[in-house]
Formats: sequence, C-alpha cells, structure tokens
Amino acid sequence: MKRIVFMLLLLTQVTTWAQTNPAITAWLRNTTGITGRHYVSGNPTPINDAVLANVQTVQYSNNWVYVTTNGIPAYITGPFLDGNPSLATSRNGAIFRFPLSPTQNTGTPTNTTAGNIGLFKNGVALFDYRDGVSWKNSTSQICGGPIMGCTGDGVWNRDAVYAERVGFDCAKAHPAMGNYHHHQNPSAFNLDLVVISNICNTYPSDGLYVINPNEHSPLIGFAYDGFPIYGAYGYANADGTGGIVRIKSSYQLRNITTRTHYADGTNVTDGPAVSTTYPLGYFREDYEFVAHPSDPSYLDVHNGRFCVTPEYPNGTYCYFATVDANHNSAYPYAVGPTFYGNRTASQVASITEATTQYTLDNAEFDASGIQVKVYPNPAQEFIAIQTDSQPTNSTVWLIDELGKVVMTGEILQGSTLSILDLITVYNGVYFVKIAGGNTEKTVKVVVNK
Repeated sequence: MKRIVFMLLLLTQVTTWAQTNPAITAWLRNTTGITGRHYVSGNPTPINDAVLANVQTVQYSNNWVYVTTNGIPAYITGPFLDGNPSLATSRNGAIFRFPLSPTQNTGTPTNTTAGNIGLFKNGVALFDYRDGVSWKNSTSQICGGPIMGCTGDGVWNRDAVYAERVGFDCAKAHPAMGNYHHHQNPSAFNLDLVVISNICNTYPSDGLYVINPNEHSPLIGFAYDGFPIYGAYGYANADGTGGIVRIKSSYQLRNITTRTHYADGTNVTDGPAVSTTYPLGYFREDYEFVAHPSDPSYLDVHNGRFCVTPEYPNGTYCYFATVDANHNSAYPYAVGPTFYGNRTASQVASITEATTQYTLDNAEFDASGIQVKVYPNPAQEFIAIQTDSQPTNSTVWLIDELGKVVMTGEILQGSTLSILDLITVYNGVYFVKIAGGNTEKTVKVVVNK
C-alpha cells in the first residue's frame, strides 16, 4: 500500500513538473497543421510548402526533453539575395535532446561552434556569429565556405551578421545547405527602430517575436547547454525589480586600426588593416569584453546572467538576444562566444528511453494586449499586418468605411504576419480588424495607389 501511495505521489510530482518546466512547455507545437512558405527572388507572392512548420512533438523523461521538428518556421522564409543557392528545406523530423536540469560548467568554458548551438522554440536552429569564413594572410583574401575554393587561417573570423546581411531574409535568417537558421535576434528587419535592410519592403515576413520595450521579452529558445534564451528586454535588476530595460551586451568594438593582436594582447597572424572594405565589426575578433559590475542590465562573457524571468520566478541562468539602442542586433547576438553551462544537448538519431508526450493544449488567444502594426500606411500594393506571436490561428478582416468586409486573411499559429494583396481594392479609408478568442483590435489604414 505504501508503495502504491509513493508511486501516486511521484506520478503527481512528475505531471506537475512537466506542466511547469519551461524546457517542456515553451516549445511552439504545431497543432493546426500549418506548413512552411517561402519566397523566390522576383516573386513577392509566397509559395506554400508541403512541410509541417514549427515543432511537431515534445516528449520528456526524468532527465531529458526531446523536440521533434522539420526546422521550418511558420513565418515566410527567403529570398536570400547574396547568391545563396539554398532554400529552407525540411530536416525530416530531426530530434533534439535537451537537459531538463542544466548545470554550470565550473571548468574551462566550452566554445560555441559552427552549426547548431541551440534551438528556437519554433524548432529553427540557432548558429553563433561565424559563417565559416576567415582571413587568409598568405594570399590577403577572405576564404572559406562552400563556394570560395580556399580555406582561411581561422584567426580573424568573419562575423556573419555583419558580412552576410544582404543574404538574410526579412526574418534575419538564411539557410546553410538547407538548414535554415538565425545567427541573431529573430525579429523582422522592418520593425527595428532604425531599419538597416530593405528586404521586407518587397518580401515581408516576420520573425519569432516582436520587440516590445514595455514588457519582458518572451523565452525564445534554449542553448545547447540547456539554459533558456530570451529576447532583447528584461528586468533591470536580476531579482526582477527595476522595471523593463534593454538587456545589453558587454562586448564593444576595439579601438584599433590594425589587426595584429587579440584583445587580450596575444600576438597572432595578421589580418587586414581596418578599412572601408574591412571595417571594425567585420571580424569577431574586433570586439572586446568590458565588464559593467555596477549595472546588472549588462551581461557576462557568455552573453547571459542569472536572473528572475516570468517563466523562472525563482531565477535561472539565461541568455539574451542582444540588440543596440536602434534594435539592430548586437554581438555576440544570443549565445557565446562560450557556453555558461555544460554542453549536453544534441541532435539524436532516435529516442532510446521511455518518454511521455507533452500534449497540454495551448492557452486561448487573447487579443486585448497584442501590439498591432500595419504597414505600409498609406498602402499601395499590399498591407502587412504584424502582431505578437500567435498561439493559435486568428482572423484578419479589411473593412471599408461602410462596414463591408472586402477582404479576409489569417495570422497562422506561431506566426505574426498576414499579408493582404490590394490589387482589387480601391483607394480610400479602411479598417483592419484582428480577432481571436473573445476580443478584437482595429487599426485604421489608407489605401492610396
């Protein structure tokens, strides 16, 4: 009898823990059958793909959570205008395993590496700053990657976020041999305070979340050491007090004109002098770490801190997707250049232990607190309606001044964007209404072709 009672208590504890552990509950599961979409260069109409987007299943054991995904987001991917021949392609139900109780690495920190170093909550890969390209001193050229035909020294390593900007889509991502990934804060270019890429003008899409300076940014993923990754804003103080502030990287550009030494003084193989061709920030080694012990909104050398968050009221170590004052991505972007914890997560071929599938339904969508942006306004060819990320599908209506619905659309689960083509719409004043659950929000828009 005692054994039965003990097992019942244990089952209750495991069930409660599974429903509250963000490593299990935070993943954006595809419960509506939404598939991926992509643009091709020259065609602003997205193409529907026959690949399920977001996360397909979440399973957990006593120590691990297993996330199955095709690596395709609900938001529209592409095009990649730097000559990248890849499209975002399915990872065919790849399984990623994360620890449920991550631990600090108390020894020598583990460097981040090329390829996956984490997973966003929609199943899309996180890469670090690098793109596999570095300076080759003997020939005074940039080398690396699949198409250059040469290998760099690996001493002065190119920063992908800076050097490959023209190849990112509106969501600030691109594929590597089909593996679609973000190196940086996964929000759309056109929603930054200072827009540094015009890709969204022709190929509007959305990212994983919309930056809201007035609220704590959402949990957006997990690093390969198992610790969570948050968006750009958090509590000013680690204990959850002080209001909402931008969480800042402690890395800054060095004051150098030549590239002969690292920030710690190490004499290394020379890189190119600082110039308009290779400006500061072109290479990862152009940055140095400067601690800010009196300001807890600055992060540590791993780009994280121990702090209270909405999902972890008792505190946890977490990383932040850092941006500057203009909301442009700031090095080291999310995680790195080293992990805080022990890197134990990985992609696995199969699940070899007994697991329970997480099936708790998503919470009902409440539109009362969402942020809605309609652009361009006035509009000519299309209207893009951008909101916070949706846990379920919601409906969008375009309504004329007489109250007639002239067009409808959807914002799909896990997405933040609906695009209405205005080819059959006359000039005039209209209203965009978005509704989900029992609430709605309306925005005035002008069509002026």
